[in-house]
Amino acid sequence: MRKDYQLEKRKYVIGGFLVIIAIIYLWRLFGLQIQDDKYKDYADNNAFLRKTVYPSRGLIYDRNDSLVVFNQPAYDVMMIPRDVHDFDTLDFCRTLSLTPEEFRERLAAMKASRSYSSYTPQTLLTHLSAKDYGKLQEKLYRYPGFFIQKRILREYNYDIAANILGNIREVSEADIERDPYFQPGDYCGDLGIEKSYDTMLRGIKGTEILIRDARGRIRGRFEDGARDVAPVSGRNLRLSIDIKLQEYAESLMVNKIGAVVAIEPATGEILAMVSSPTYRPSTLVGRERGKNYRALNNDPQKPLFDRALMGAYPPGSTFKPSQGLILLQEEIVNLQTAYPCYHGFISGGLRVGCHPHYSPIPLKPALQTSCNAYFCWGFKALVDKRSKYGSSANAFEVWKNHLVSLGYGYKLGVDLPSEGRGFIPNAKFYNKIYGEGHWSANTIISVSIGQGEILATPLQIANLCASIANRGWFITPHVVKEIQDTLIDEQYRTRRIPTIDAKYFDEVAEGMRMAVTGGTCRLANLPDIEVCGKTGTAQNPHGRDHSAFIGFAPYHDPRIAVCVYVENAGFGAAFGVPIGSLVMEKYLKGEISPQRKYIEERMLNSNTIIYSGVKKH
Repeated sequence: MRKDYQLEKRKYVIGGFLVIIAIIYLWRLFGLQIQDDKYKDYADNNAFLRKTVYPSRGLIYDRNDSLVVFNQPAYDVMMIPRDVHDFDTLDFCRTLSLTPEEFRERLAAMKASRSYSSYTPQTLLTHLSAKDYGKLQEKLYRYPGFFIQKRILREYNYDIAANILGNIREVSEADIERDPYFQPGDYCGDLGIEKSYDTMLRGIKGTEILIRDARGRIRGRFEDGARDVAPVSGRNLRLSIDIKLQEYAESLMVNKIGAVVAIEPATGEILAMVSSPTYRPSTLVGRERGKNYRALNNDPQKPLFDRALMGAYPPGSTFKPSQGLILLQEEIVNLQTAYPCYHGFISGGLRVGCHPHYSPIPLKPALQTSCNAYFCWGFKALVDKRSKYGSSANAFEVWKNHLVSLGYGYKLGVDLPSEGRGFIPNAKFYNKIYGEGHWSANTIISVSIGQGEILATPLQIANLCASIANRGWFITPHVVKEIQDTLIDEQYRTRRIPTIDAKYFDEVAEGMRMAVTGGTCRLANLPDIEVCGKTGTAQNPHGRDHSAFIGFAPYHDPRIAVCVYVENAGFGAAFGVPIGSLVMEKYLKGEISPQRKYIEERMLNSNTIIYSGVKKH
């Protein structure tokens, strides 16, 4: 009989299919039993309850070791859905001060979450009060599948500095995807140093393994706690902030819109940083956090907007010291160079006004009297000097680069989130507007006095003042002075050197001293303290001018540099100078001298919000 080779081939094909199917099944079983822990977890969950133990969040102190932020216990009601059996829901709701509708809504929201699993603990209710916690603890045996999770909430000894301190919130699904440390129901930093230093403040979670019987009831700790993992507390932070100075500066800014920034020049440490209007940090703690956050976010005064870090303002005449430095560095002027001022700068049909003073005027008296014409003429001499720079565009780039080295135009790198960069235009910006080669100094003359397209944050303006106080260098401003068992970042310990020679800073500092002894900053002339300052009146197309001031003291041994910016407050001498001088005096002397108490009272009781078009706060 002839052999059927077709059948012989079919045998091998069928055998091959069977082998492939067997391999697939074996591989799947290997994956389920060895690689995939899901079913093992399901089995373990029947016998054990792995309970997260949350660490104590790091404490926050001010520079003088005053405790600012600490912890208080809070309690969340947790449930493992598969372990929940029939129970008296009405009694449960009454115990927790919930309506049945609220209970059903919370269950629905829980099940709608992407992280929902019937086998793992789910958060039903957060921030249980101590009273409700006690009531529930007594009855917890009646509600199978439910347990209480202890957590940490923040408490404040001083209800101030909200924009610096920030707050904590429950993590979102995006947070969980970003950082595997987080699990549903965890908390993370939100705004301020709570956010920027979250990984250090939060610590490391621990685990407690509890034994359950067949009915899911807790019968004790597995192996008497031998397999438990203890939590590691978060690291404590010591701020550079002087909390008493912060409190005082905030009081001066009540009923005003703007910012105050005070820096210790030698270290770059921020002594106080106020954004006004502000809010109490305790507002964003507890079960009402979401409601309160929405209210703050909808407030027309925008208290959540940190004006000290994010506000982009025309610096006005506080910009003139930087212009003096650039003109000296580029050898456009020397200390004897004088420019005319006929009640302002007049070039062709262009005129920039100025208040009366003698003319012609050199650099230091120009800083003393805040002469607009001097800095307009100086800027024109620089930008239009084609014999040196080749073109106005090239000259402007030199000017811009000096400003960037002084800390303008880009983020400084402060250790807080959401810092703004301000705006310093470049030559391409004007080429795009006017066309290449079709603009000159006269076209953009307003930038020479801190107007036009120039924008800066109060932090950047304060940093310029600190650079002058140091006579030619600065350290990146920061609010954290020390981290427990950890060095602060190197950038907060390293000097940054601008492109301006140190010798020119002495000359500008002397001009700012003259502004206090006999110029626009006379109100900042403190008894027994040599103060240097510069006023700023920034034009505002949307209303009354802004009042600004920069100053440092003492003249020969600077310990504090200040920037004050008050929106819609008029001349720099009206609000900027008084507030800035009070902040300096308070820090250096601890109190306000009797002869200056009238200034303090006027600032504490004044209201500039009435000029801003928004409601009084």
